[in-house]
Amino acid sequence: MLSVGGCRREVPASGRELEFEAFVPAYNRYIHDWLLKQQSASKEEATALQAKLATADGDAKPALEARAGAVRRDLAKWEFRLGLGDFLKIGQPGELPAGLVWKDGMEQPEIGDARAKKGGTLRRFIHTFPSTMSSFGDNSNNDFRAELYDYIDIPLVNIHPLTMELIPGLANEWALSADGRTTYFHINPKATYSDGVAITARDFLVAIYLRVSDNIFNPYHKQYYREEIAQVAMYDEHTLAVSLPEIKINAPMIAGSLEPSPPHFYTDYGPDYNERYQWRVPPGTGAYEVLAKDIVKGVSITETRVKNWWAKDLKYYRYRFNPDKLVHTVVRDESKAFELFRAGELDTFYMNHPEVWYEKCEMEPIYKGWIERSTFYNRYPNPPRGLYMNVRKPPLDDRNVRIGIHFALNWQKAINVLFRGDYQRLNAFNAGYAIYSDPSIKARPYSIDAARAAFREAGYTHEGPDGILSKPDGTRLATTLAYPTALQLYDRMFAILREDAKACGLDLRLDGAEITVDYKRNMLKQYDMAFGSWAITPPVPDFYQFLHSTNALDAKGNPKPQTNNLFVWGRPDTDGLCEVVRNGRNQEEVRDASWKLQHIIHDEGFFAPGYTVDFIRLGSWRWVRWPDCETTRFSPPVVLDPHEVFVLWIDEDIKQETLAARNNGKSFGECNRVVDTYRVQAPATPAQPAPPSKP
Repeated sequence: MLSVGGCRREVPASGRELEFEAFVPAYNRYIHDWLLKQQSASKEEATALQAKLATADGDAKPALEARAGAVRRDLAKWEFRLGLGDFLKIGQPGELPAGLVWKDGMEQPEIGDARAKKGGTLRRFIHTFPSTMSSFGDNSNNDFRAELYDYIDIPLVNIHPLTMELIPGLANEWALSADGRTTYFHINPKATYSDGVAITARDFLVAIYLRVSDNIFNPYHKQYYREEIAQVAMYDEHTLAVSLPEIKINAPMIAGSLEPSPPHFYTDYGPDYNERYQWRVPPGTGAYEVLAKDIVKGVSITETRVKNWWAKDLKYYRYRFNPDKLVHTVVRDESKAFELFRAGELDTFYMNHPEVWYEKCEMEPIYKGWIERSTFYNRYPNPPRGLYMNVRKPPLDDRNVRIGIHFALNWQKAINVLFRGDYQRLNAFNAGYAIYSDPSIKARPYSIDAARAAFREAGYTHEGPDGILSKPDGTRLATTLAYPTALQLYDRMFAILREDAKACGLDLRLDGAEITVDYKRNMLKQYDMAFGSWAITPPVPDFYQFLHSTNALDAKGNPKPQTNNLFVWGRPDTDGLCEVVRNGRNQEEVRDASWKLQHIIHDEGFFAPGYTVDFIRLGSWRWVRWPDCETTRFSPPVVLDPHEVFVLWIDEDIKQETLAARNNGKSFGECNRVVDTYRVQAPATPAQPAPPSKP
């Protein structure tokens, strides 16, 4: 038998049926039983705390009172959730509450430029071919998923990348309940998947089934839906409601992040999902789709603009997603990729690395304006780029060693030598989130004396003939640093760090690996220290996935795979603070918890901040046009990369003009634009919350 999959190719059919209908009552019972257990445990803890408080005095009492308050809050949460009924609810239109005030977000400024033209092909490169094309499941959180899903698919509501206000997505209207916990969404009746099948409210419930069933190992989604969503209810084909366990800031944005899944595509879903769907791309909600013929394994992936895309004429989308095709070609060596760009085989090139900007750009295509250079100052929070230390691995289980490593890493030298002083030192984990980031935290500078002092505190008191410290029993001060070899610059950067670390008595062993291999070992927690950078979508930082103990160890006490807690860190106080940031009811509550978490991360030293930069440098052949209008100067500012909002377009007339000029040597004059319209000046340091107590 053969069936036609949503990726436009024939695939072997399994003869299965999607078992969603049977799943719903079973999962509802599971959630109900889990809630009862949580409620019972909270009641027992509340009783125990009350007994302890009756005799507590001194320093112990405030901590007990704080915990008692948290337990009371948990009890209210469990009661609310149990009162809602089924987690996955199939309701009726008449059950919708009266008096809902619907919003449509149409008052926000346009995104993109009305002069944008549709057509042409945008050609870019990727360092490696993804190990799967699946949107969830094993290895789906790879480097290419953003290009394939995150930047393309449309959520229920979107965030305007200039104002950070809500704008319509799949939902053309939304409303918040009187208690602030439930957001109601009206799905645009025009919304369809890329294969033309209408999107319905039921598809959002199906998406939960696919991600939390036991057919796949997916701890993040299982935990998220169980703990962070109180109920998902459909009332008719186009009306959906998402309830959160507690009142939260940005509740409609959180609720609106849920995504649908096309049931007709997943009829073969089962225990062999990861293998069966590894190279199958589901019909999407966005402007581009991947056809089966356009997946050339190990070579390239092409995305094609969907004909008659449902949102093509809507405000916020009509001037975006302009090229007909997006071609992603695998080029593992960045120097080779630059030569392809120089030859006109790639249309744009990321030029933040100073070697590219200052040296490789000394060439005719730039002098004569065939290639244009742009420096764009964005407003995206600083990705936490640095070293993630596995605190379960000796000697990194010793805080003094971790602090010593901070002092032993000469990041500023790497910035000055490799990045020509253009970059800045990153000071803290989750920096750059406006009021939610503490500007008082400063990264530890390179210091041989301070590093050796910390190492002595850890017991490394003897210096060997090679300068490396050891304990009296002969244990050397050594740890391994794992990093991806996608950029040759990384090899040079870590060579600098290794040599200067040696002067501090630290044997820093380098372990570079191809990016896919590096990603897999990170997910399996097979490293001592891992170099990485994780983009966290604003406006609120995310600590839970990186620090909460539920993402650290499995039931057997082993490092939990397939989570982003790369520190393998877990502690009751950080758990509580992570929960406050995730569930905070107002800005002040979230800010105070965020600042305390930043201080704990700094004080415990399990994240060593690396470097950051407040601009993006791009090279693009002059047929790639960028907006320059009142609402969009080059790109909206709250982006990690201007490509991700798809406001550029290809001008075929300018392309022919440019290619002709290259043949006859004509010059258009060098173009080196600086777009600092959105540049953020350093703010005055705001009043600080009370400093956290040392754990």
